[in-house]
Amino acid sequence: MELKTSQRKSAKIRLSLQGPAGSGKSLSSLKIAQGLIGDLNKVCVVDTERGSANLYSHLGSYFVLNLEDPYTPERFIEAIQLCEKSGIECIILDSISHEWSGKGGILEIHEKTTSAMRVPNSFTAWASVTPRHQAFIDAILQSKCHVITTIRTKTEYVISERNGKNVPQKVGMAAVQRDGFEYEVSISLDIDEEHMALSSKDRTGLFSEKGKFRITTETGMLIRDWCNSGSSIQSPVIVYPEPAAINESISSKIKKATTIESLNNLYQTHQKEWTQQLTVDYTTRKRELITTNISNLQNFGKNGTPISQA
Repeated sequence: MELKTSQRKSAKIRLSLQGPAGSGKSLSSLKIAQGLIGDLNKVCVVDTERGSANLYSHLGSYFVLNLEDPYTPERFIEAIQLCEKSGIECIILDSISHEWSGKGGILEIHEKTTSAMRVPNSFTAWASVTPRHQAFIDAILQSKCHVITTIRTKTEYVISERNGKNVPQKVGMAAVQRDGFEYEVSISLDIDEEHMALSSKDRTGLFSEKGKFRITTETGMLIRDWCNSGSSIQSPVIVYPEPAAINESISSKIKKATTIESLNNLYQTHQKEWTQQLTVDYTTRKRELITTNISNLQNFGKNGTPISQA
């Protein structure tokens, strides 16, 4: 292990564009990539939208990798690795909504995992599915290329009362991906039906104080300058415990858990560090607690009085 000071000089951007169908996510991502790299001949679009990436070939010559179902996390990871080996400098994943809700995606994997269990348990099934999704997220965050992702959104409605009648009311747009993905990237931009973008998350400070704007190649150039700019402030890197030490600590807590509820709370708290071994520990302890509960119930009569006193 080695302590190093942080440097932003060679930063690679992680940017997310989310919006409804027809908002211009694909075109906007290509414009950003063009400004970011300088041209498009080192840009690759991993296209899950049935060839829609080819509609913008008038912008320049870029690569397209058509990705068809099943949209498993592993297939997206393989596509990212292929781009890296091929000398691509900017990867556009259009769109990552398929990894979550598409055919063969995480939600379908979770459903099949739950159905295959002897006693179907949706919560326990996530213990084996979540690491696969996290590996996909890690492939994006750890890539040596710039990565731009697009995410579909769907309109959310609530039923409200108006003039004595229940009517649907639009309350916003929900991203078709796992909650919290926007916190993983450096910049998250929401694009509306008017093709106008608004920053919902911005670590660079380039767009956080800016109102709605239209994405152009200059947007990518602005991000490029930020990535290439040095920082006069050198901040110490936080050193985290080794994964094995983290897992050992969580495993110890699992073995000491006294209720199934406390087991579930441990999983919720440590989802990102969860491993297959922790799943084994979790399942073993849960079985022990269930057995203990059944044994305790058998020691009581129907009226709740201990059998020895009945």
